Amino acid sequence: YDGGKGVNTVQSNTLEALGAAGQSVWIDYLKRSFVESGDLAGMIERDGLMGLTSNPSIFEQAIGQSDEYAAAIKALSASGAPRINAIYEHLAIADIRAAADVLRPVYDRTGARDGYVSLECSPYLANDTQGTITEAVRLWQTVNRPNLMIKIPATDAGLPAIRAVIGKGINVNITLLFAVETYRKVVEAYIGGLEDLRAANRDFSKVASVASFFISRTDAAVEQRIGLLDDPARGADLLGKIAIANAKLAYQAYGVLFAGPRWAALAHAGAMTQRLLWASTSTKSKSLKDTLYVEALVGRDTVNTVPPKTMEAFRAHGVVQADAVEQGLDEARRNLRALADLGIDLDAVSRGLVVDGVRLFRDAFDALMGAIARQVREAAPHRVGTTSVVTGSDKARTEIADEMESWRKLGAVQRLWAADPALWTDADEGHWAGWLNVVDDSVDDVTPLHRIGDYVREHAFTDVVLLGMGGSSLGPEVLATVLGAQPGWPRFHMLDSTDPVQIAGIEAAIALDRTLFITSSKSGSTLEPNIFTDYFRDRVAARVGQDRVSDHFVAITDPGSSLEQRAIDERWAAVFPGVPSIGGRYSVLSNFGRVPAAAIGIDGTALLRATLPMVRACGADVPPAENPGVQLGIALGVAARSLGRDKVTLVTSPGIAPIGAWLEQLLAESTGKRNLGLIPVAGEPLGAPEVYGDDRVFAYIELAGAHSASQRQALAALAAAGHPVIKLTLNAPGDIGQEFFRWEIAVAAAGSIIGINPFDQPDVEASKQKTKALTDAIEQGQAVPAQTPVCADGGMALYADRANAALLGDRSSIASCLKYHFARIKPGDYVALLAYIDRTDAANDLLTALRVQIRDRTRSATCVGFGPRFQHSTGQLYKGGPNTGVFVQITCDDARDLPVPGHRYSFGAVKAAQAAGDLAVLAERGRRVIRIHLDDPVTGLPRLARAIEQALA
Repeated sequence: YDGGKGVNTVQSNTLEALGAAGQSVWIDYLKRSFVESGDLAGMIERDGLMGLTSNPSIFEQAIGQSDEYAAAIKALSASGAPRINAIYEHLAIADIRAAADVLRPVYDRTGARDGYVSLECSPYLANDTQGTITEAVRLWQTVNRPNLMIKIPATDAGLPAIRAVIGKGINVNITLLFAVETYRKVVEAYIGGLEDLRAANRDFSKVASVASFFISRTDAAVEQRIGLLDDPARGADLLGKIAIANAKLAYQAYGVLFAGPRWAALAHAGAMTQRLLWASTSTKSKSLKDTLYVEALVGRDTVNTVPPKTMEAFRAHGVVQADAVEQGLDEARRNLRALADLGIDLDAVSRGLVVDGVRLFRDAFDALMGAIARQVREAAPHRVGTTSVVTGSDKARTEIADEMESWRKLGAVQRLWAADPALWTDADEGHWAGWLNVVDDSVDDVTPLHRIGDYVREHAFTDVVLLGMGGSSLGPEVLATVLGAQPGWPRFHMLDSTDPVQIAGIEAAIALDRTLFITSSKSGSTLEPNIFTDYFRDRVAARVGQDRVSDHFVAITDPGSSLEQRAIDERWAAVFPGVPSIGGRYSVLSNFGRVPAAAIGIDGTALLRATLPMVRACGADVPPAENPGVQLGIALGVAARSLGRDKVTLVTSPGIAPIGAWLEQLLAESTGKRNLGLIPVAGEPLGAPEVYGDDRVFAYIELAGAHSASQRQALAALAAAGHPVIKLTLNAPGDIGQEFFRWEIAVAAAGSIIGINPFDQPDVEASKQKTKALTDAIEQGQAVPAQTPVCADGGMALYADRANAALLGDRSSIASCLKYHFARIKPGDYVALLAYIDRTDAANDLLTALRVQIRDRTRSATCVGFGPRFQHSTGQLYKGGPNTGVFVQITCDDARDLPVPGHRYSFGAVKAAQAAGDLAVLAERGRRVIRIHLDDPVTGLPRLARAIEQALA
């Protein structure tokens, strides 16, 4: 659009003639260059232009489909990490203000009758009364121009908002108005708002409003319905006439509604009528004259907001007939009756057009937000890690694209951020949304970080030991390993196992009198952190004395927990609060992750600031196709739900390998319930394409500049073979928080798709209860019942419940039992080795070799978990997820044991009770499970490996 440059005076007079006929001409267009170039001012001077309207479609064309705003977007995105919607508003409001300033002389000259610029509330609020009111007030205050009109749609929710906003003295442009009856309600809302102002003794003489009656969309919809008639020729003479007839009757209603004593009282006090504004006045059908709607609707005290092309056409050959809108009323009524006689309900058409109009504006707004998000990413390509999905098949590509579009249409990203429980199972999901805002809420809160850092420095601690389990420990372990203890700061150790050898190993690696212990437990009642604390308080007290032992302990826990009370009673050095609305596995970016990191010198504020760009990229205002977290979640959710690919094989660059264990818990504990779930496969070496079944998705997290060539080659081969491969990039180790957040969003999205609550863990409690029953029995002096093995062979004994034992067939050796056990593996199953033994590198290497053997022989996904650590992560999935697991639990005699101070049981007894509880619940849930007990794990594991090799031969 050239803004009318070069248009001669005679052509301009055609538009000016509309003004002489009592109609104000506004333009339905806005772009920054249109204002800055002087074109808007020129049209005001030459054409008598009196106002301007905008909408999401106009801004999408201006901002999203040109590079005119690229420099501004780049500058805005470089200054911190603004929300995508905030960037849009900054750009749009700047344009609105500039246009309003150019039109201000018109506003002043006409006594506030004209000279307006319209700005629309978010189309996502079209059915939200209070949200619309709040946004209208905010936009009015932010733009801060008296000649602004806030656009509110004439939806059922919009009508009360219109009255409320008018009642606050704000100018309103009512949009998406199609029906005369709805127009009557709009006028009632306007008059009611003015009466509210009068009752409050406020001046309303400059409060203006227009009711935007949409024209061409009505004719297009009617034409479509006529085309569906058995004999479309019956309605041929109505084409292009119904919208005009409808508008003419609306104008007649205008004359009636703004008459009578009620209106006279307001008019006497200075009120202005709410003018009808003809919107959508470009013809959609090529069979109609391009200036038809402008010519037919010339009328006094009306507004016509004309699109640029229609305005150009009207300059060239438009005809102005005064009071055209008041002519042909009888014909208009006949046409409307004829339409009804055809069985076409105009009211139903109008209702559908309102719904469709909201959808179209939402579509445009989504496109706009996506375009800005894309330009932000392109402006700073190294700020947010990329996401790419190789779907593996046309079916997968179609399924994922359809789900993306479904999420966009349903506003599911906004619903996720609003923690709408109906997005999941309509249970308590809304109570667990604190993780969504924790980065914004905490990024500038340095108090806890300085507090722990200063305390560590003051006491010259050389070691920090985190006593935790599951979500409260796995995240800090990733931070400590990936980012590393900083020079001059303590070394980091994590204890999340009741294995006595591991506990003794931690104790041997530290100086008790120079170590800070961080007991981390959200609930404060978790068994393991409490007995770890009992043990090390006893050991530290023996070294430094009872009066100084509490100087070595701090707690991270939710307010009001039993751990908080213990820390207060025992005068621990500090208690750092958790956020009650954040579950443990989503807590890494809260105090549960930041405080341990700060204790070893990691800058927790820098961590969150580096995370913010991903938070923005995954924001509520970013549509699915441009939202990295939602993209990932939809790909995973669709793969599991629709494609049978529920095994998520996690592949990570060596420098960020520890994130695999954190992801394993996030995926398994969040999704493994209701016999559904995403089964994470972490730590399984990559193989050739032929060793995999068709149940896999490969998720590759690559650290930029530190990738593995062999990983890339293997994944390329898998993609070429038709397996879905998702590649995520992490630009630097310091951006690890981005990966945490991306996956948290992804798991929440995937949970919605597969139909579970991603924030609860109902089946973890079952094992805890079994364990508690056994430890309580020991505490009361009762002996744990002895079990009879199904088979004993060379320092190994095999145990199983009755149902599983009955299917083992030949029990002459461990190998023969395993052969029957593995024979139960079916396509789509996975095999999990659950090892309640010391988690050493040697043990992990041997179990990894075993899982490769199992995978290569059976094409099954494989998992390895060290107990009881895995109970608080994958344990939920094993018990509550799909019954596709084949389990081998591995237990052992402990080479040494350690007592738990204040209790009659030992750590070895606790570990045995945890294993027994785990096994019992798996059996109760009908899982295929056996237990193999080793007299000695060092010599027993190789013997077990040989037995498994024989069983698979």
